[in-house]
Parts: sequence; C-alpha cells; structure tokens
Amino acid sequence: MTFGRVNPQFRLEDQGIEGLGNVYYNLMEPALIAEALKRDEGTLGKGGAFLVSTGTFTGRSPKDKHIVKTDSVADNIWWENNAAMSPEGFDALYADMVAHMKGRDYFVQDLVGGADPTHAIDVRVISELAWHNLFIRHMLRRPDREDLDAFTADWTIINCPSFKADPKKHDCRSETVITMNFDRKMILIANTEYAGENKKSVFTLLNYLLPEKGIMPMHCSANHAVGNPVDTAVFFGLSGTGKTTLSADPGRILIGDDEHGWSDRGTFNFEGGCYAKTISLSREAEPEIYDTTTKFGTVIENMVFDPETFELDFEDDSLTANMRCAYPLEYISNASKSALGGHPKNIIMLTCDAFGVLPPIARLTPAQAMYHFLSGFTAKVAGTERGVTEPQPTFSTCFGAPFMPRRPEAYGNLLKGKIAKHGATCWLVNTGWTGGAYGQGQRMPIKATRTLLTAALDGSLAEAEFRKDPNFGFDVPVSVQGVPELLLDPRRTWDDKAAYDAQAEKLVQMFADNFEQYVPFIDDDVKAAAIG
Repeated sequence: MTFGRVNPQFRLEDQGIEGLGNVYYNLMEPALIAEALKRDEGTLGKGGAFLVSTGTFTGRSPKDKHIVKTDSVADNIWWENNAAMSPEGFDALYADMVAHMKGRDYFVQDLVGGADPTHAIDVRVISELAWHNLFIRHMLRRPDREDLDAFTADWTIINCPSFKADPKKHDCRSETVITMNFDRKMILIANTEYAGENKKSVFTLLNYLLPEKGIMPMHCSANHAVGNPVDTAVFFGLSGTGKTTLSADPGRILIGDDEHGWSDRGTFNFEGGCYAKTISLSREAEPEIYDTTTKFGTVIENMVFDPETFELDFEDDSLTANMRCAYPLEYISNASKSALGGHPKNIIMLTCDAFGVLPPIARLTPAQAMYHFLSGFTAKVAGTERGVTEPQPTFSTCFGAPFMPRRPEAYGNLLKGKIAKHGATCWLVNTGWTGGAYGQGQRMPIKATRTLLTAALDGSLAEAEFRKDPNFGFDVPVSVQGVPELLLDPRRTWDDKAAYDAQAEKLVQMFADNFEQYVPFIDDDVKAAAIG
C-alpha cells in the first residue's frame, strides 16, 4: 500500500525497489509523528517536540564513510581522507539492503539540497524510521506540495538502521556503513540511528559537485545585516565551536547554521533547518534556540528528560554530550525566508582552542586566512564523534575534513580566489579556553565573543589599535569597549606565564608539523604566512 503525495511516474517501484510493505510518501510533520509514535520510535514531549534516543551511535562515524572508486571520480577524490569501496562491494550492499527492505514499511521524502535553484539538487530520502524522515524534512528544503506531483530525484539516499553490513562481502570497514556512489547517484546508510548521517551525506555530495561549477562549498553558518543582504558574514567551524549559536544573533538575519555555497551571485544555504547542540543550552544565552525545544515537531536527540513532566535536562550528558535538537529554519524568528545572502563581507573562522593559547579574536590577511583554513585547528568536542569524551586538539582541514571529498587545496584555492575577487575581512575567533588549558582554564565567555563579533561585523573593530601576536603573527586588538583588556592578551590570563609560553610553543610546533603536508600545493604568499 502507498500513502501520501508522490509523482505517479516516480514511485519506488519505478526505481526498481519493489516488494515493500506500506510506503509513506512525503508525509507532513503531524502524520510522521503519529507514525513514529505508533512504532514506538520515541516520545511526544512538551509542545509536541519528538524525543528520541539513537542508541549505540550518538555521533557521526567518520571511519565508516566510503566513496565508491569508479573511473569518473578516482582522480578527484582525496583518498587519504575518504575510504574507497569497490563498485562490486556497493552493488552487493545495495542488493542485500533492498532484499532486507522487502515486506517492511518505509518513509520517503522528496526534498531539495540548496536554496539557489540554479545549483540545487533534488534528493529522495528513503527511511526505515519515521522520525528520520521527520528529521530530514526539517534539514533539507521542502518543495511546494504541488511540485511533488512532478518531482524526480537527482540522487537517492536509503537509510536502514536495522541492516548490518558484511565487511568482506560489501568491501567496508564494519557492520556500519555510509557510502556514496557517484555513478549510480546513490547513498546507502546502514546500522546507525544517528540522524546526522542523513544530512552530512548530502553535504559531502554537494562539496564534491559544486567546485566543478566554480562554487565554494563551506562548512559554515551565515547571517546578514537586517535589511541588507549584501552585508553577509560566514562562520567556519566544526561542531561545538559556536557556528549555530553565534550566527543566531537576534540583531542579524540568519541565512543558515551549517553548510553554504559561495557562487558568483553570493551566499546560499544548503538546508531548510538547523541542528543545534543543546548541552547547557539556556533561555538567557540563546532564547531562540531554547524555545525550539518545546515547539511542535522539533526532534530532540539523546536528551535526558523527566518521565512525568517531560522537562528536558540540559546538563545531563549521560547519554552523550552531543545532544541536539533539529528544527525548521522558520522556527527562528529572524531567519531568512530565501536563505540567500550577498558575497561575504566578513569571514570568521571559529576555533575551540583546548590549549588556552589563542586570543578571543585576531584579524587575518588573505594569506593567513588560507593558512588557517587549510589548517582548520580546533578541538573535537566531547560527543561529536564516537569515543571522544573530552576535548581533543585536532586539525580538520577546511574546518570540515570529514565532509570534504576533494583535496583541501581545491577548496583553499577557491576560497582564496573568492576573497581576492570580492574582498572580505577575515577573523580568527577562539571560543575555547582562556586562563589555562582545558581542565585548568575557563571557557571563553560567550558575552565577550558576541561583543567582539558585533564590533567586527559593524566595522568598528577595524578602527581599533592592534598588536602583532609574537607566536602566530596575526593582528590582535589591544582594547575593545565592553571586553576586559586582560582577555585580549591570553598570556596575561595565565597565572603561570612560563606555562603559557611552553603551551604556545607546543601549539606553534603542532601547526608547523601539520602544515608540512600542504607546502607542495600552495603559493608563496601562503608559505610566507606559515607559523613556526
């Protein structure tokens, strides 16, 4: 039996997927929640939010991501960062997954990746879990209902958490697999209930396709000034660095919170929703995001709640520190309806420095910007990936290595070219530690970060007096109204100055060692900006 609205010429049977149980096409939020509750997939929370646990997998599984090695992509993929799968392994996996699906109910959403229709891709997502269908309906962009009658997908995603892969037979690493086949235009996900794999696979896809069109794909959030889309800012950063929090500024219009493209026309969001971390979320610091946790249809992932009152516990990370909420963009009152902006006027690179060495903000030259973009220094924050229980210093190139199928220089050169053509002021912002390393210092006060960003975006920070940092060579403001001067000079925040110097030296060496891999591929101006 089939239910819902679908192009009669583009049902699953037309794609060769037959013999299923009930198939539910393009159900809207109330119906999806009803089906999820009927299947005991989660709990109806306050305001109609949907509360779920994802079981064993509470974060991404980057080591289980594969790209099928076919002739069409073999020379373009960054294989050191992306595990290969043979076409034969993929074909066997697909056949076994489709056989596994027979007789079972599935949920289908026909959606769009990319707010700019010129560069958008149509995606069909086939989910075993009703709540996964609800999640991806929030995350990608939803066509008008009448457009579904003629919708055909460019790409198809099949997600079966109950299917376990066979590493030998399917040419993968474990029973869990996320794999992408560019020739067959298909993504297969198995043995993980973590919903983030659905949206991240679409990012990976667009991150491969868009550079061929001269478009820079960016793992970033973005906003623009009220009434002035030309004044756009983008915020690069890995999960936990503040992308979602800092871009959801009530004084600016939110374009999107996680992934964007930069075309010759300007900036565009890939998504139709937000996926925000909720650990220690407070109404005082982040009222808009906090309020989404009690709105109808918001997916609440891996949060502990009171079984009687359904009150969420924002501090209890016993399930994971990577607790999240997923909601449509329109739940943020100042979100852009078009999800389009101008060419970035300011580029902010967010880092969570667990060493406590970097200043809260620094101004970068274009060459320094490319250096820090390629370096992608941050800390993996607890819970974002399996096995990470406390912040770990890491270098994730382009501030998003897990989602980058091409070599880093491809993205670095695109960014450099865009900055050169359109002009942008670049900033490095540390949302990590100050006054000491993780375990001894304190997390950078969010109020100070917001004040500094406001000054950067309104242009007043450019007028400040700057000093050259002796370790990293970038410019650091000496004083900014509303921010303690002490905070702007990290060394002064440490009681033990010798310990700071030793920590800074250690970090400089880490930067230098990491950057060796890019030296053969970069221009002299970037080499001159190298640290160490």
